[in-house]
Amino acid sequence: MRVALLDDYQGVALAMADWGALGAGVRTEAFGDHLKNPAAVADRLGPFDVIVAMRERTPFTEPLLARLPGLRLLVTTGMANASIDLAAATRLGIVVCGTEGLHYPTAELTWGLILALARHIPHEHHATRDGAWQTTLGVGLRGKALGVIGLGRLGAQVAAIGGAFGMRVLAWSQNLTPERAAERGVERVTEDDLLARSDVVTIHLKLSPRTTGLIGARELGMMKRTAFLVNTSRGPIVEERALLDALTRGGIAGAGLDVFDDEPLPADHPFRRLPNAVVTPHLGYVTRETYEVFYRDAAEDVRAFLDGRPVRVLNPDVLSPPGPRRVGMKKEA
Repeated sequence: MRVALLDDYQGVALAMADWGALGAGVRTEAFGDHLKNPAAVADRLGPFDVIVAMRERTPFTEPLLARLPGLRLLVTTGMANASIDLAAATRLGIVVCGTEGLHYPTAELTWGLILALARHIPHEHHATRDGAWQTTLGVGLRGKALGVIGLGRLGAQVAAIGGAFGMRVLAWSQNLTPERAAERGVERVTEDDLLARSDVVTIHLKLSPRTTGLIGARELGMMKRTAFLVNTSRGPIVEERALLDALTRGGIAGAGLDVFDDEPLPADHPFRRLPNAVVTPHLGYVTRETYEVFYRDAAEDVRAFLDGRPVRVLNPDVLSPPGPRRVGMKKEA
């Protein structure tokens, strides 16, 4: 049996779990490069029985899944993956399993981006290396307004840190209740009020049809010209063209971006060149601690599948008659 570990950018996947414990009949191979072309992905993965996907880096659409007739188990790191067509996987008899994960690393990176913007850290780092000294004037955060869009587990952590910085914390989401806001010690406001009043706006929502394009030209136009926008959730929540326009013409002071519509971000993309954008390559969850959980659980998923007792199944209908069943494989196969 062959197991593929995808998009291992850092070359650490094989060292993060005891893949050898799966048995001598299981061959595990890690791929460090990222393929965007679906045909190339299908050609590479055709021989594999099991695929371990790192988050949403590689989309598994119905056409791609249909080109992988030998695929029996698809594991995604995390317990949700919008890039996997679960309905198609179920129809094709492919079991999809997830893993646990950690949430605090993304909250920490969010604050790294906020501080980098407020104090011009990337610019001053390069300026100092080039021989300059104190070339910008930063802004302090104490007394400023932090607007948190989405007060779930991640947003609540970011809000708490904002309070520790002495910021006034505002929050909004479609489902935010007064009770939840009071519990977290934040002010519940409307979306428009949050955008107009905040000095920093940070997004912590899941990507869905109702959040896609949530922040567009109208919303960016409501923000202060001195305000920063931070997105560590998903790129399409913010309309890319509208954000590029706002940054180019000075509609807002800057943006801290860890997520993009197209990932990896193309080499010639304007976000790579804008002086008032701090960009990171989707690092929110990329820590040793997170990877240890991801790959440990992924190996457990494969083991459980081999034993005919899959765990953390994201499409449980695939296990029920009358659909095809692909559970349980002999390790020597």
